[in-house]
Amino acid sequence: MIDVHCHLDQPDYDEDRDEIIEKCKKELKAVITSCAHPKDFDLTINLVEKYNGFVFATVGIHPEYVKEIGEKEKDRFLELIRQNRDKIVGIGEVGLDYNWVKEVEFQQKQKEWFVQFINFSKELKLPLVVHSRAAYEDAIKILEQQDAQKVLMHMFGANHLVKRVIENDWFVSLNTMILTSKKYKKVARDMPLEKILTETDSPWLGPEGKRNDSTSVKLVVQKIAEIKGIDVREVDGLTTENAIRFFNLEIE
Repeated sequence: MIDVHCHLDQPDYDEDRDEIIEKCKKELKAVITSCAHPKDFDLTINLVEKYNGFVFATVGIHPEYVKEIGEKEKDRFLELIRQNRDKIVGIGEVGLDYNWVKEVEFQQKQKEWFVQFINFSKELKLPLVVHSRAAYEDAIKILEQQDAQKVLMHMFGANHLVKRVIENDWFVSLNTMILTSKKYKKVARDMPLEKILTETDSPWLGPEGKRNDSTSVKLVVQKIAEIKGIDVREVDGLTTENAIRFFNLEIE
């Protein structure tokens, strides 16, 4: 099993980050931590270097931060990513978020940055991890307009748009939301297993409201198997292969 989207840089892990990673190493093949703010970059890279071959990283700017990050800081961060291209496996999470950002002017800024990150991922020849909360249709429209190819729709819950995701040959990642949400269960049902990856978005979305960690990805695998009516081992094997191939992971 592989957790393709968590946030090991978050303060929730400050007290026991190494212990959590060691715990994950006993159950998973790899975890991919998502650095979504420039301030978390150094810690993220340190984790990748310390746990080489187990902890991998995607790097980007979460769309909710468009209000606090200026153009110059964003451009400096892009250059920092470019300089460290060999230490990351994807660009993201980037995209749109109309849930946390309601102002039209900042939603427009999100769209402009999204286009830039799409092209940046092409420049670096790295896959793109897309956040699209409350903005699924706009996100897909921009991806299509920009002819984005290697795309992962992170935490994708728009079942009515699954057909377009499949037609574009993109992937989706599912997390513990499928334990309780009808929308996410439908996405798991309708997406081909060959296009599904597993994630936790930890430290958030923990079962029973507790702090989450990457080991709960096994609950996601079990639920996908239940929804599709197939063996857990088949889901585990194929989603793991999907992750390795999509992110070109070199696992020890």
